[in-house]
Amino acid sequence: MSEQPRSQADAALMPQPAGTALTLPANCYTQPAFADAERRAVFARSWQLVAHGAQVNFAGDHAVAEVAGVPLLAVRGDDGVLRALHNVCRHRAGPLAECDGRHARELVCRYHGWRYALDGRLLGAPDMGRAPDFDVTAIRLPQARVAQWQGLVFAALEQAAPPFEQLVEGIEERLGGHSFAELRLALHVDYEVACNWKVYVDNYLEGYHVPRVHPRLASLLDCAAYATTTARWSSLQASPLAGNGPYGQGEALYWWLYPNTMLNVLPGRLQTNRVIPVGVDACRVEFDYYYAPDLPADRREEDQRFSDEVQREDIAICESVQRGLACGSYVAGRLNPQQESALHRFHELLRAAYRADANPAAEPAGAASHGAGR
Repeated sequence: MSEQPRSQADAALMPQPAGTALTLPANCYTQPAFADAERRAVFARSWQLVAHGAQVNFAGDHAVAEVAGVPLLAVRGDDGVLRALHNVCRHRAGPLAECDGRHARELVCRYHGWRYALDGRLLGAPDMGRAPDFDVTAIRLPQARVAQWQGLVFAALEQAAPPFEQLVEGIEERLGGHSFAELRLALHVDYEVACNWKVYVDNYLEGYHVPRVHPRLASLLDCAAYATTTARWSSLQASPLAGNGPYGQGEALYWWLYPNTMLNVLPGRLQTNRVIPVGVDACRVEFDYYYAPDLPADRREEDQRFSDEVQREDIAICESVQRGLACGSYVAGRLNPQQESALHRFHELLRAAYRADANPAAEPAGAASHGAGR
């Protein structure tokens, strides 16, 4: 995966103690070999946010998604079961759906009309009745693992992904009885960013940069009380609000779920972010805004304006960092053990995934050191 001498590359991917850890080396952010490894060892073996529960409430409701290059279709069956089917016809790989939809009675390939039940069973194939040894009952769509939690739908391609409960452990307790499922989707926004997806996640995982990059946001937070905690597959950055600005009193809670999902919780709203690699030096960040039904429209609009302002600031710094990583001047830097503990946790999980990809017999990503713990 690296153009470095093998011993140097191996050393850079070994576990690093939090107190003395370095960042991932620059080539992890700039070489296509690492992007290929991440598709196999990170995205195919992790849980990905693919839909909101409101999109798949009733039989035949479906939402299209893609995980590690595999098209998926989250669909509610006639039996009430939610499934994540591969959106790839077993005939010649045509799509069964190209957009979200409601109340479908069956899934029909857009290419040659092969028909599938909502649970993935093949029901019929035009003009195949006289094909020798063709058995309709033997064909069905593969399925990914699926979980619906707090109104959000996640899917995982491989069994190597951890139990879903580990991904979200501790979040419901921290919410204190509040539920994301009570909130309603109001807005979807995409941002195209000229940086490796990990640069964007790295930036999200620390408040170290907030006073310099986001002065207005810093004024809304109690930076002296800003705290980061890490878990096996997630981290939380939490700060009391200073009581001014669009959010008033309460808390700002910023959860990261390995590897690329963020849950930004402020009074009356949830914002989900999903960071999608589109190239070794480019990513797309998908924002969905959910609000309490009684939150006034002017509060929603102010929240969206302010969030866009913060996002534009993040894009500018992330794109500058990508240029610095690619210029040849930088190899790796020392992490701040107090302010960048969540960043260290992310990098340790990635190092373990890279090692496992290079050697299938190596320890799984979840076996890496838990760093600071919870």
